[in-house]
Amino acid sequence: MTSQVDRVEPLSNSRASTPSLKGAPIQDDGDQLAALGHTQELKRNFSFISLLGLAFAILNTWTALSASLSIALPSGGPVAVIWGLVASGICNLCLAASLAEFLSAYPISAGQYYWAAVVSPPDWMCLISWITGWINTAGWISLSATGGLLTSQFVLSIVIFLDESFSPQPWQQFLLYIFFTLLTFVVNAFMTHILPVMTKAAFIWSILGFTVVSITVIACAAPDYQPASEVYGGFVNTTGWPDGIAWLLGLLQGAFSLTGFDAVAHMVEEIPQPSKRAPKIIIMCVGIGFVTGFIFLSVLLFSLKDLDRVVSSPSGPLLQIFFDATGSKAGSVCLLFFPFGCLLFGAISIVATSSRMTYAFARDGGLPFSPFFAKVHPTLGLPLNALYLTIGLVIIFGCVLLGSASAINAITGASVVALGITYTIPLAINCARGRKALPESRPFKLPGVLGWIMNLVGIITTSLTTVLFLFPPFVPVTVSNMNYCVIAFGFIIVVSTIHWFVDGRKNFKGPLSNSSVIDAIQIESSNVNGQKRDVGTVVEADRMDTSNIES
Repeated sequence: MTSQVDRVEPLSNSRASTPSLKGAPIQDDGDQLAALGHTQELKRNFSFISLLGLAFAILNTWTALSASLSIALPSGGPVAVIWGLVASGICNLCLAASLAEFLSAYPISAGQYYWAAVVSPPDWMCLISWITGWINTAGWISLSATGGLLTSQFVLSIVIFLDESFSPQPWQQFLLYIFFTLLTFVVNAFMTHILPVMTKAAFIWSILGFTVVSITVIACAAPDYQPASEVYGGFVNTTGWPDGIAWLLGLLQGAFSLTGFDAVAHMVEEIPQPSKRAPKIIIMCVGIGFVTGFIFLSVLLFSLKDLDRVVSSPSGPLLQIFFDATGSKAGSVCLLFFPFGCLLFGAISIVATSSRMTYAFARDGGLPFSPFFAKVHPTLGLPLNALYLTIGLVIIFGCVLLGSASAINAITGASVVALGITYTIPLAINCARGRKALPESRPFKLPGVLGWIMNLVGIITTSLTTVLFLFPPFVPVTVSNMNYCVIAFGFIIVVSTIHWFVDGRKNFKGPLSNSSVIDAIQIESSNVNGQKRDVGTVVEADRMDTSNIES
């Protein structure tokens, strides 16, 4: 049975509660979190740069784009890859800025499911928050599997590159997958005190690697470059889909490479001055990813020698482009260590974020055995049980590798769909209510028409990409090329629905049940509906409602 743990009562007469009712900012981070319904349990060890490093490590834009070229290039060719990134970059900046408003107003690790509760009508608050929380938690746990999957693929690609007679077996990738997954566990469990230093190093490593690899590849490929007309205008379609659909599918790789920026929200209880710093970080990580991704893709496409050879290379597209540019296997492998390091940092950061997301949802009573998973280890200072759950499920996902690579790809693909949906839910509800559900006093605010434009662009973009991510990449569709992402995502929905009817609808009170901010929300809801009630009436009504629930 779920229960809410480590909650604080509404602070009706304290310094923390008055701002949430009157809209004045709260200066103390702990008081601000208390006003949102929770006590401060995690240490605020992250600086601006270290949290930016964590978020940028998760996006890994330039590395993610290069690793997915074998999928993207057949679906529209260079024009879809390059301009797809531009379109995705602009749209994701709109989306990031839109969510930054929520993060500025409510800096809490619960993220999207808390924000969805804030803007939802009271009668629907618990159900909408439950759905969003389940999808978001499942999305981050599924995304955690990408670390072991991609790092194991990189290692095997190096072996294949150096020994063309080598034929990798599923059990070999599985062992590598388990090794890298356990490595992320050890770092997150026993080295959490230096995690901010590692994420800062991850940012430096990624920028350094991007610079070194870009300069080396473009210099070694000279003067035999692809013409600019081919790099920025070449179209290829070998998917079997009509050209328009193929081009849209090619855009997905840009969207994939810029997904996961809500990590800032789930780690926000570990940075000082979160209302001011976190919105800047969430926008900056997308902006830096967009710029570095565009430059790196341009470098690779200018240096590319043979499109078919790159797409079909058994060692992967990135190594093949490196080798075509440098003519040296040793040099190519050395260059690959930069993106490989980025993947390792990214895997560690994803698992850290997933454990915080799981902890937050359990803290609000959204998971089975919530009190257990909501505990913070007294010595290590992290939600160790939530970390156990994340790693345990990731290892179970890895067992699928022994039977089907398509199945594990479906699980990781479902994570992108899940995160995209959770971005849309609070935005769509807020827009439906006239963009009036957030407090006017929030430090980061999109003005008037610009706010509407960015919100709507974000909603439309995410809705489109969510549908496209469910398409099979090639037609005719076969058992081997079928996109099983819809099945994996459907499984998440089925499990969350069953848990709702078994337990959630009776015991889940939502993340706002003990939050003093709920008073302001209900006042705002009354004003939106044209009714006027004073604060005392609302507070008294809330107390009566709470008494009825407890009885």
